[in-house]
Amino acid sequence: MEIMDKVPFLDLVNLHKDLLPELQDIFHQAVKTGWFVGGPEVEGFEREFAEFCGTEYCVGVNSGTDALRFALKAMGVREGDVVITVAHTFIATTEAVSQVGAVPEFIDIDPVSYNLDPGLLRNYVETQCDFDKVSGMLSRKSDGRRVSCIIPVHLYGQPAEMDSILEIAREFGLQVLEDSCQAHGAEYRSAEGDGGSWKKAGSLARAAAFSFYPGKNLGAFGEGGAVTTSDEKLAKTISMLRDHGQARKYYHDFEGYNGRLDTIQAGILRIKLRHLSEWNDQRRNAASIYSRGLKDLENVTVPLEGKNQKHVYHLYVIQVPDREGLMEFLKERNIFTGLHYPVPLHLQNAYSSLGYSIGDLPVTEEVCGRILSLPMFPGLNPEQLDRVINAIGEYTS
Repeated sequence: MEIMDKVPFLDLVNLHKDLLPELQDIFHQAVKTGWFVGGPEVEGFEREFAEFCGTEYCVGVNSGTDALRFALKAMGVREGDVVITVAHTFIATTEAVSQVGAVPEFIDIDPVSYNLDPGLLRNYVETQCDFDKVSGMLSRKSDGRRVSCIIPVHLYGQPAEMDSILEIAREFGLQVLEDSCQAHGAEYRSAEGDGGSWKKAGSLARAAAFSFYPGKNLGAFGEGGAVTTSDEKLAKTISMLRDHGQARKYYHDFEGYNGRLDTIQAGILRIKLRHLSEWNDQRRNAASIYSRGLKDLENVTVPLEGKNQKHVYHLYVIQVPDREGLMEFLKERNIFTGLHYPVPLHLQNAYSSLGYSIGDLPVTEEVCGRILSLPMFPGLNPEQLDRVINAIGEYTS
């Protein structure tokens, strides 16, 4: 077999070539000014990303994990609380829950969107919890723990069904924190208002967490994250949490963390933010080509975009019955893929103490055994797309 050029799973080299002079200037400016932590670049990025997301505030932090953790803490999620989320996500979602002293409660996913299933969410709060209308508190029947928050994950770049989730949250006195770490620029059409309105991920709940890990749709050159919100008090609390609990230097209202966004990373993100919409369009175009080429293949399930969602395809994920076999077949043809995620969180050793077993989340477990992430990045060219499509067709025929 002829060895062909590599089709990488992710290309972070060509993406930055045309931006190199601007990106280098960020470093030079930091050296000239001595601003390495905080300062005008961080403030500028926070202002511009808040505007992009349609929120009043953005607070830059060290990582997406910090963004989730600080947001939960600022929202008043406390030790012993239950936080509802999904097991089909990266562990950072639940690390943040555990690290504020709360306990994750996993709800199964919708088999089409891979996001939190609102019907199962409602069933959980109505059958597994008690709601005290006087105090407005929801508690878990099994142990009386307070259920305080829902974290819907906009997985792979497609927003969760937020109208239904928010309706349940309002009915049962729950807060909602969007995990938008894979959904920079994704949109959701809410039925609220005249004829529905499109809103960006990050503006759909009280707060949202973003990651700027290098491979994200908007990626830094290292770690980075942010919380977006239109709640001034929440934004101020998170700003203090990231900076040792201080509103001004050496005056600490409470213990915080060292979770600030570096100046150089903020400057890089400002430059790349200007291109994000164009890059997302390129991802959506590549996804459309994939779907047209793969949808009629036997035993291949392609992702579907909801009518109220604008998917930004951080990942393009198919389902196939022989995932490992296809991965190896593609690798032999110099086409590289990924798995997001092979073992759901409720079956990970890290959460064995929660008492979950195989069969507790049947949709999640089935999906995790069949999913395969195909190459996806801005600049993925037609020849590369055709090679991937043709190779999958060869394998499945």
